[in-house]
Amino acid sequence: MSYSAVPIHSPKMSDLNVVFEDEHLIVIDKPSGLLVHRSWLAKDAREFALQKLRDQIGQHVFPAHRLDRPTSGLLLFAKAADTARALTAEFTERRVEKRYHAVVRGYLADGVLDYPLREELDKIADKYADQDKAAQPAITAYRCLRQVELPYAVSKKHQTSRYSLMELQPQTGRKHQLRRHMAHLRHPIVGDTHHGDGRHNKFFREHFGCHRLLLAATGLTFQHPHTKQTVALQLPVPQDFLCAFNAVDALDQRLLGGA
Repeated sequence: MSYSAVPIHSPKMSDLNVVFEDEHLIVIDKPSGLLVHRSWLAKDAREFALQKLRDQIGQHVFPAHRLDRPTSGLLLFAKAADTARALTAEFTERRVEKRYHAVVRGYLADGVLDYPLREELDKIADKYADQDKAAQPAITAYRCLRQVELPYAVSKKHQTSRYSLMELQPQTGRKHQLRRHMAHLRHPIVGDTHHGDGRHNKFFREHFGCHRLLLAATGLTFQHPHTKQTVALQLPVPQDFLCAFNAVDALDQRLLGGA
């Protein structure tokens, strides 16, 4: 059974996009570039999802999980601390189904990657953390939805450039897991400034005006901690993920029209 609800509050133009809301939970479509909460590691940030949502609905909210700053998509909050703890337990026990979409460099087929990851530590924030901690299990299932070849030599090795639109389903929740797993497969996510390919990032910025990480949390399925019903939420693939594919479609249409 799927449980759904419509936003309770009337939205304003500057408001965060609320995908789901009831008396216990609220889910937003977090924009790329927005931090979940304040962090001294990102002193440049002036807006945060937690504070914006609190002000938007006029009550405290508690994040049940995290999304990286450059990742957009479904972000779940609870309206009470005990509800947040119950949801966090679902994530910890891997009872939440998560789905993402991403654009990666090259042609990547379907598969499952089981590749342990060492914890990424910050030099300052994790100064006293265990630097020799063993790699932790990390599993990602991936499925190719669409592929495109563009007539541009982004790298010196190839006269054309290829990209794949992927559906990613992490079976574990390691830090930067999807970005690191795609990089391990030699198919980094476009727009990833830490694990990606700068040449392709630059190409998307200059050719398509795309300045973001092309990774979005588009699916979230979990058990409602109070009603015990299944909440299944989905977002469409963001339009800027399709810029390369739409460019080829437009070219094909022009060629067909001129034939």
